[in-house]
Amino acid sequence: MWRDSFRLQIFCLLMAVLAIVVLVHNFFQLEHLDDDTVSGSNWITENNVERSLSQTTKTARKPYCGYKQQTLSKREQVEQESLLAAIQWPELPDGKIAFVQSTDPAHSDFVIVKPSRLFKVGDQLEVLVHMKDFQGKPKQYGGDYLQARIHSPLLKAGATGKIVDCHNGLYKVFFTLLWPGEVKISVSLVHPSEAIRVLLRLREERPDRVYFKSSFKSGRYSETTECNICLPGDLPVCNFTDLYTGEPWFCYKPRKLPCASRISHAKGGYQKGLLTREESLFFQSDVNIKRPILSSGPDSVIVKPKAFTDSSSIDRTEDSMASPSGYYYEDQWRSRTHWIHHFNKSDDITKCLQGKVIHLFGDSTIRQWFEYLTASVPDLVEFNLGSPKNVGPFMSVDLKHNILLKFRCHGPPIRFSTVFSSELHYIANELNGIVGGRNTVIAITIWSHFSTFPVEVYIRRLRNIRRSIIQLLDRSPKTSIIIRTANVQELGPEVSLFNSDWYSFQLDSVMRKMFSGIAVHFVDAWEMSLAHYLPHNLHPKEIIVKNQINAFLSYVCPLQT
Repeated sequence: MWRDSFRLQIFCLLMAVLAIVVLVHNFFQLEHLDDDTVSGSNWITENNVERSLSQTTKTARKPYCGYKQQTLSKREQVEQESLLAAIQWPELPDGKIAFVQSTDPAHSDFVIVKPSRLFKVGDQLEVLVHMKDFQGKPKQYGGDYLQARIHSPLLKAGATGKIVDCHNGLYKVFFTLLWPGEVKISVSLVHPSEAIRVLLRLREERPDRVYFKSSFKSGRYSETTECNICLPGDLPVCNFTDLYTGEPWFCYKPRKLPCASRISHAKGGYQKGLLTREESLFFQSDVNIKRPILSSGPDSVIVKPKAFTDSSSIDRTEDSMASPSGYYYEDQWRSRTHWIHHFNKSDDITKCLQGKVIHLFGDSTIRQWFEYLTASVPDLVEFNLGSPKNVGPFMSVDLKHNILLKFRCHGPPIRFSTVFSSELHYIANELNGIVGGRNTVIAITIWSHFSTFPVEVYIRRLRNIRRSIIQLLDRSPKTSIIIRTANVQELGPEVSLFNSDWYSFQLDSVMRKMFSGIAVHFVDAWEMSLAHYLPHNLHPKEIIVKNQINAFLSYVCPLQT
């Protein structure tokens, strides 16, 4: 009997020990399960946290650079190589170039070729630009980034010029003379070639120079981690790559929360200390960033009118990629590639948009269209969606005339203030959800937020958008699709490293090539901002936006000619 009792006690003791072992094991597993489902951010420095992270990271992680990992078809690879070749910039001589040997706009000059000849409307005007360094010596190589325009201030007229780099310190600028009277020439050095080499290096080597962040929240507990297309180091990450488009996006995992608890996206900030002391000399506001180059002789010509008075046909061209694509006259943009109707009365805009749904996708420069149209159409009232200011999404409704106007920002990278994660929609996915038709209007712009990344990132985004546009037009060919191009802006030393006009010019060139040949229309915001007399601004002033809207609406409601 006592033996049975003893055996029972031993059995109970063994069970108790086993229970303790299981409890400890479960607690251990629970502790490590939490570590596996959460992660660490790059701000974590505590030793104990670093040890727990090293335990969960069994193998070293490579940097996540999606543009390098993408798989391209043979056709896509050929296209990408062609696009990159098209925007390839002239190379500088090998070796270090001293600041005094770099391009100095104050020593440089331009001359009008045959300034005394008789010029008439429709003629070509050629200007020769001679670049020199800070010692006054002629430059022997090209690669400077210039901007040029002709203008007549009293007529509020202006147009851009076509610049040809001769690769020897000389540049030819060609202008089409499109109105009579005194026409002035203005040429500016945006960046010397030595600065362009720095911008190229930053684009390829420092795609993290603008960084982003996301907040994760569960109950009262929240964490914030860094996010980007590329994340360095071997810390675990949350993979937010879009399932349909394959657009990559990653965040470092929070310490205690799952990836699914992400609630917002925001701009984190701008990296400092990107340049050496010598490189910083190439980026000086009053020295070599957007500085005028003066003429060594006359800086204007007198243009005589044509022999006949039907000027409306003089400036027309059948070439949709013509340069310039248009010009200002009396502060109104006159396109050379399509007829523009000037919607000066709100009733005209209402009549054009009546019965239509207008989708605006992109960044803050197309949000200006939403704001302009909402303010210009009396019965178009913004519906309060509770969206963050300047972020969206936004919607305005005109019930009387059956008009619906919507704006939505494009997906990451987007340098807005806080955007709810649920509102991070890729344009391609949005297009796939639109039925389309003759009463559907779509306008897209996407450029500024991609300036810090290698061009391959931008090409992939446009390729996804283009695919969705083609599919939309295939099922609904009457849909109106308009592309708003990039625009120039004010530049300083810091802005140049993140949003230089040169970056925008390269992206804009890629975008025009990728969307050529399909049934979309272009509003040339680039030339419309560069040709105007107002100072350059990332968000152009109202008169420029008004002319953009006129061009946009003229595609939506073309004149019967």
